[in-house]
Formats: sequence, structure tokens, C-alpha cells
Amino acid sequence: MSTFDSTRLPLKDLLKEIVSGKIQLPDFQRGWVWDDEHVRSLLVSLGRSFPVGAVMLLETGGEVRFQVRPVENVPPQALSAPEKLILDGQQRLTTLTQVLKLSGPVKTTTEKGKPVDRYYYIHIPTALAGPDKLDDALIATDSNRQIRNDFGRNIVLDLSTREQECQQLYFPCSEILEAMGWLQDLYKMNSSAVPQFFEFKSHILDAFNDYQLPLIVLKKETSKEAVCLVFEKVNTGGVPLSVFELVTASYAADGYNLRDDWYGSEQRGVSSRMQRLTKEPVLRGVENTDFLQTITMLHTLEKRRADLAAGKTGKQISPVSAKRASVLELPLSAYLKWADVVEQGFLRTAKFLRQECFTSQRDLPYRTQLAPLAAVLAIMGDNERWREPQIYQKLTRWYWCGVLGELYGGAVESRMANDVEELSDWIEMSGDVPRTINDATFQIDRLSSLTSRLSAAYKGINILVMREGAYDLFWKSQIRHLEADEVALDIHHIFPKDWCEKNGITKRQYDSIINKTPISYKANRMIGGSAPSVYLAALQSHQQVQLDEASMNKLLESHHLPVTPMREDDFFNFYELRQKELLKLIERVMGKKTNPA
Repeated sequence: MSTFDSTRLPLKDLLKEIVSGKIQLPDFQRGWVWDDEHVRSLLVSLGRSFPVGAVMLLETGGEVRFQVRPVENVPPQALSAPEKLILDGQQRLTTLTQVLKLSGPVKTTTEKGKPVDRYYYIHIPTALAGPDKLDDALIATDSNRQIRNDFGRNIVLDLSTREQECQQLYFPCSEILEAMGWLQDLYKMNSSAVPQFFEFKSHILDAFNDYQLPLIVLKKETSKEAVCLVFEKVNTGGVPLSVFELVTASYAADGYNLRDDWYGSEQRGVSSRMQRLTKEPVLRGVENTDFLQTITMLHTLEKRRADLAAGKTGKQISPVSAKRASVLELPLSAYLKWADVVEQGFLRTAKFLRQECFTSQRDLPYRTQLAPLAAVLAIMGDNERWREPQIYQKLTRWYWCGVLGELYGGAVESRMANDVEELSDWIEMSGDVPRTINDATFQIDRLSSLTSRLSAAYKGINILVMREGAYDLFWKSQIRHLEADEVALDIHHIFPKDWCEKNGITKRQYDSIINKTPISYKANRMIGGSAPSVYLAALQSHQQVQLDEASMNKLLESHHLPVTPMREDDFFNFYELRQKELLKLIERVMGKKTNPA
């Protein structure tokens, strides 16, 4: 069954419905942004009967309910209830409504974005000189219906009275669809120009009055997901519409301001949920869509468990979902039920991540893994239950399998939903090991290819080294404590780049995570481009460090660094042994063996 109708409608009838309120905008539509040049170009196209593209409308009265608003500058008083909403064509229809149907100035901008008020006119003699002259004939005045030069000191054209319009034969565009009033004034004030006016009407005004716009009307049965997808497809030139914006408009129809709940409002005394979450540095990348996804997974999990308890089978059982369509169907009642619970889940997630040595947003391998983790921690009940040894062990194993198995990149909605149910059941001893743990593998040769700081596994291994208690080579404190104290840290080469290049080591080898470890800026500055045997001796003898060889060796071992090859400047032996050390570390947190290449 078709979900839309195609038709044509006279422009004047369409604008009449906009001014009456029968056609309005869904509140998620952004404001009118066309500048003066766009306005003029559109009017010229209509006057010459050129196509200006189809308009897409959505019938109201179906399951898709949005907060609505009239087209810009249409008086909101005594408007009809909307019968259709504009999905595509907002800029064109807003332009034509302001220019052709409203009496006030058009509030537009210059090409540089400066706000200006404009009145548009067509100079009748110029327009009659030929179709190609309409562009020259169409002019715009300021809010006083004047054109000035010399920085506003001189009036070049004054159309501030009807008599001046008639005498100089400048026809106001606001009269195009209702020209008889202006014609009557022309009879009184410049009767000799009446024949010229009728020629103008025949060649120009009739083109506007007869113009028909192609319409695509989505039926009211169209789903919310389809509306969102259609809107994004047809608005390719604009900023993509987010799920949050669409859900915000939907909840607003029920009197709830989702934007206030997330961003806060001083005017309405609403605190910001986003600000409460982002006090945690590791949560500063969490987006409103992540929050909605988390609530959606818990809402659909609750429905699924209710279906199972009721004895339903097969397709009768609701799936747990994080997909866009499910978020768009999230009822307001579910949001209100779960929002505070999920907020606590995210805050527990921040505590968990701190425990695992993640201290900032940039450290996180995957933002997408936060939502399922927050969902599981949200429904755990007791605020500190996640710390219980057996539960914590399961959480860490699942988390690191997701990171080191590199399973949370790309489109992961299905994995997220599966993990919420499976991890939760596994923790409660009512389910098997989650498939993320089963699916996770780490190839032995993956280590040698990890060179990018943006890689999830790269970030994860760096954090693992800190998590295991690595000490700084200068400060002699655990790296994790230095990071908490805001000492400048980074991941640096163990065998320095300069030394490697001078000794014929390939970039692929010396730039690998195998040859890197987290250390402070002070330690890295002392390393410079020296061989390990040289900089280790310099560090040990530094007046602020003063370590014997055995003590320095312990610091190195805390990074899982093989000591002997470093002291002998043997890169290749070092590389082989460090790779084995890191693989042991990876196997320990994943709870499984690494795979050979």
C-alpha cells in the first residue's frame, strides 16, 4: 500500500492554507534562513514559470504527533488546527508566504548574514522589456520602502507611499495574488499607466497566480521512523535531523519539554541532566541520543520479560532494541519512568571506568559501549552492588572483550541490545556467557599493527598497563595516581624514534604499541633520542630520582617491559618479549587465549 499521494496545487491556495494555519511546521524544523539573494532568485523563477521543486507534506491525525508552530511571521492568533505539516520545502514556502501573503517586511539577511528587513517590488516597465529582464526588474527596499546609497545619506528610490509606487510604476510583491486593490489606486493616481498594468498582469502576475506546485503528501499512517528517514533524505543540504530532536517534538505534543530536561532552563527553573552527567570527565562525550538509547533498551527489555512471563512464544515476544525505530517509538511514560534510573546507571558507569583507570573522555575506546553498561548498572538496584567481586569480574571481562575484540565500532545497535539482556542475565546467574565475550578474539599479530592513538585496542592496552600498576620512571609514583593529580602524561616510545631510525628499525615496528608505554613528560624529556641503556643510567643517577639498578628494574617491570634487552639496547629481543608480556595481559582480562595469526 502506498504511503503517499502525488498531486499539484495552485501556489495561491497553498499559501492561503499556510496563513490560515491549516499547514504548519513540525517543531523540529529549524528556522527560516534564506538570504535576500535567495528570495529574489525564487521570485524570478516563479515569475518566469520555472520549476522550483516539489513540496512534501505530512497529514496530521496519525500516530506521529508533534509539537507544531506556524510558518515564520504568520500571526499565531486564531489559527486553524493544522491538517498538514511541512517536511520539505520550508524555506521556499516561508519565503513565498512572507513575500506574497504578509503585509509586513520580509525579515531576511544579507549574503554575509546580517539581519535586514526588506520589501520587494517589480518595476513594471523593466519587466515588460522581456522575460530576461525580470531579474533586473525585481528590487528590494529597506524597512522604510526606500533605497539609499552613500552609507544611507542619499535616497535613491522612495516608495514609502502608494502614490509614489503608482507614479513610478513599482508594483509591490505583497499584492501579486490580490492585485485589484493596487489597480484601483493606479486608476486614481496614474490612470495613463493602466493599459501598461494589464500587459504586466498578463505577462507576469498571471504567471504567479497560475503557478502550481508539485506536492507529495505523506499519509497519516506513515510511521515516525519513516518520517524521520524521509526528512533526512530530502534535507540533504541541511544539518541531519537527530532522533533527539524528533522525540523532543513528539513529547512536546504531550506537554513535556525534553530539551529542558537535557539542557536545563534557567527561565523555567529546570536543572540540566547533561550537566549533572558531564561533571564526570569520562562522560563528557555522552550524547542525548545515547541517553535515549539506554532508556529504550531498558523499556524494551521490560516488555520482553513481561512477554516471556506471560508465556508468549516466537514473534510474539518483544525484542530488546536500541534501534532508531524503537527510540522513536519510546513513549513519554517510559522516559519518565527510566530517566532518573538511567542517570544513576551512567554515574555508576563513570565509577566503574575510573576503577578500570579511565579518567577522561579521550581515553575511552568506544563511546558506544557506555549505553549497554549504563543500562545494566541502572537495573542492578543497589548503588554499590556492581563492586561485589564476582559481579565486578564479569563486568570487567565483558568490557575488555568488547574493547580488545574491537566489537563496538560501526553499527552496533544489535550488539548493544543483546548485551543488555545477556550481561544482565549472566550477572544474575540466569543466563549464559554474553555473546560479546564469546565473539571476542585477539589476533597475536594485531599488536604489531596497533600504531594509531584512535584505535580502540591501542587505547585499551595503554590503559591496561596503567591499570596493572605501572610506575613513572621519573616520579616513581603509579601512573594512575599521577593522572589523577593532573601531571602531564602521554604514551611514548621505549626505544626512541630517532635511535630506531638510525639503527634501521622500520616505522611499523618502532611505532607499534609494543614499543610504547605511558610515562610523564619529565621522563620522556630525559629519554630524548637516546638508547635505553643511556637514558636509564641518566634517570637512575638524576638527583631527583636516585635509584639503583634493581629499583629501576622494578619500575620497568611494572610496565611489562623486558629489562635485559633494554639495558643491552637489543630492540628485536625486546620487541619479541614485550609482545608476549602484553599478550599475557590481554589474555588475563579477556579470560581467553589469543589467536595465532
